[in-house]
Amino acid sequence: MRIERREWAVFWFTMAYVAGFTIWFFSRGNYEFIWYVLTMMGMIALAALGLRKAEFPAALLWALSLWGLAHMAGGGVPVGGSVLYNWMIWHVGGEGELAILKYDQAVHAYGFGVTAWMLWHLMVRHYPATAGSWTALTYPAFGAMGLGALNEIIEFVAVLSIPDTNVGGYLNTGLDLVFNAIGATVAVLTIALVRTVR
Repeated sequence: MRIERREWAVFWFTMAYVAGFTIWFFSRGNYEFIWYVLTMMGMIALAALGLRKAEFPAALLWALSLWGLAHMAGGGVPVGGSVLYNWMIWHVGGEGELAILKYDQAVHAYGFGVTAWMLWHLMVRHYPATAGSWTALTYPAFGAMGLGALNEIIEFVAVLSIPDTNVGGYLNTGLDLVFNAIGATVAVLTIALVRTVR
């Protein structure tokens, strides 16, 4: 398989932080995030296998890699007696699990916004007749929300399998899904706006 220089740069950057955080998680006995490392390795393998068929732009590959870094940092960087995921970026409103805006929520919005962008790219590449249509925008948005729900299932499996996961409860899951939807919607609206301006 042919891998271009720009793709190798993203690959080695990603592998460097995955290796670093894996060592960090093992040293702290944080086995929940080892599950996430394995999931991420699977995603990297999937992306690599489809690289030539997908022809992802470099900006999208970097956006996906930065999402992975934000995710790893969220569970691995200690902040105020907890982890970065629980850090309140800016208190918009709510209390406890309903408090907004946490780092975790921002990462969900960013990550599934990037996912919607990726799905849009795949749709217009493989089905060019859809380019410029609402279909090319709505399907990626709903697809990203569906993948966000799959992410919550993975977190649920982690909760059942590993004690003290720090994943959060029902309200956290609901907010995660809301922020997934916000990120996906903002992404496709941005794509529509950029295409209109061009």
